[in-house]
Amino acid sequence: MKIEFLCKNYDASDKLKALIEKKVQRLDKFFDDDTRIKIMLKKGNTRSDDDAFTLELTILLDSSVLRAEVTSDNMYSNIDLALPKLEKQIIRHHKKIESKSKKFRAKDIAPEVIEADDAAEDEKTLVRSKHFTLIPMSIDDAIEELELLGHAFYVFLNKSTNSVNVLYNRNDGNYGLIETIV
Repeated sequence: MKIEFLCKNYDASDKLKALIEKKVQRLDKFFDDDTRIKIMLKKGNTRSDDDAFTLELTILLDSSVLRAEVTSDNMYSNIDLALPKLEKQIIRHHKKIESKSKKFRAKDIAPEVIEADDAAEDEKTLVRSKHFTLIPMSIDDAIEELELLGHAFYVFLNKSTNSVNVLYNRNDGNYGLIETIV
């Protein structure tokens, strides 16, 4: 695994980094050698406490992203809290992949056993595709466009970051923003 450390308002010691690397290495059995894991260490800027320490573990896979975030008053205990969360996600991810592959193998081995109705319900197809040109705009302009269109989300090119963003309506009536990183 390729481990990448990022620190925000926090200066991680070599001892801490070595400990985190050692503990994260036990996840190595689940992944290939070229799998990337990003470890973000930050202090403060939480809603409840400015002296809190946050540890984020993000594993970037080809088809998905696995992520665990823990906040407490001790960075050393955060790793012990975050790893079990991440392991549960990894196991769920592997079971999901395994069940999909079993489903495909079952179709290949005994197609007469599967009824046509069951197969039609499981399969979803792409029924519509749209193409549009992204226009650079600010987040405020995107909010106006979202309100004018009346859609649940709006894709736009952020003028300040020059990246593709998705603005969406949250259940609480506010807006959410998804920023892409390439």
